[in-house]
Parts: sequence; structure tokens; C-alpha cells
Amino acid sequence: AGYAHTVALKTDGSVWAFGWNEQGQLGDGTTISGSTPVAVNGLTGVTAIAAGGNHTFALMSDGTVRAWGANDFGELGDGARIVQSTPVPVNALTDVVAISAGQYFTLALKSDGTVVAWGANGFGQLGDGTTTSRSTPVAVNGLTGVTAVSAGGYHSVALKSDGSVWVWGGNFEGQLGDGSAMDQLTPVPVSGLTGVAAISAGAFHTIALTSDRSVRAWGANDFGQV
Repeated sequence: AGYAHTVALKTDGSVWAFGWNEQGQLGDGTTISGSTPVAVNGLTGVTAIAAGGNHTFALMSDGTVRAWGANDFGELGDGARIVQSTPVPVNALTDVVAISAGQYFTLALKSDGTVVAWGANGFGQLGDGTTTSRSTPVAVNGLTGVTAVSAGGYHSVALKSDGSVWVWGGNFEGQLGDGSAMDQLTPVPVSGLTGVAAISAGAFHTIALTSDRSVRAWGANDFGQV
């Protein structure tokens, strides 16, 4: 689920969407919102999906990625900043095994354990050492051995094969868990956290499931989310 639209992957590899569509995030070639599912145009062989704020992604069986919807910050990764109401390929991106979409940016995990990112970067959420938004994928600096990624509102989280968690981007609510309130432009480890089996990033908070089945949380807590 994105900000105001929802996406479903069917067993036949097709993708269906419903909800708000003013920026083409349903992928049916229109900008007409709807409360019943519509098929995303021309998509078959999809293995995973991700919905961002107002943009959507499909991971294809060949390891490439298709994108559609809002594109003001280059969040579709197609090299343009034009809204797309039907799927377009993410530029020069192959060997992807997992995707996660944030508010205005996206992360992709590659088969070699590295991570690439694109879209808005005002808080360093792309992890390339800058705050420059990117309309095509860039490598997250110095990150290897990654097994899972999760994109939050304005921050990014990666789980490594050794059970450690690495974070970067906005940190104004402590959502990076590194013991500071400073944004990080490249990945840093979450303080004192080991043996993690799964991660999930919310808008301004982060959750980790450990191998002993306990849960750790940090970041914004104004609604008790931690």
C-alpha cells in the first residue's frame, strides 16, 4: 500500500491496483481514481511489487524493474521527471532481487548484495554521500552483504547477512537508531543491534525482528508506534 493507493500481485504474475490515481500511480493508462481493482497495463511475469507515496514498482522475473506514477524527484528512475501512467523500465537496472519504495524515493537490492537507490535525496536517503536527487539509480556507498532493504518516509534501512542493520537518510525523529539526531548521507550501523532477521521502516520510525523473535523499535513515537 502507498499513500492513497493499493497494489496487488496475482499468482499469474499480473498486477492490479486501486485507489487514488491523479499521478498515474494505478498504471492503467489513466489518471482516474477508482475503488475497484484495475489491471496495470501490459505487465506479466511480475514476482514482487512495491508502492511508494504516489509511485509504484514491479520486479520482473528477469531481474529488471518497471515503474509508474509520480516522478517529480526522479522517483521512477527512468531518467526523466515526467509522470508515467503506464509502466516504464528503470534505467540500466538488472539483477534485482528485492525492491522497496519510500515517500519519494526507491531502493533496490541486487543479487550481489549491493543496493542502489534513486529519487528524492534531500535528507541523504539515497546513501550516495550527497543530498542531490537522482532520476536514475546510484549505488549506496560502501554497502555489501545486504539481504533485505526497507524504505521509510525519508530514511533507508538495510539488513546485512551478519544480522546487523545499517541506516541512512533523515534522522529528525531518531529513526536511524544510531544514537544521534543527525541525518546520515551514507550508511551507519544501528547502535547495539545484532542478530536481526527482518526489518521494516515506517514514515518516521523503524522496526527490527531479532532471531530470538523479539522486536526492537525506534524513532517517532507520538502515536505509540514504538
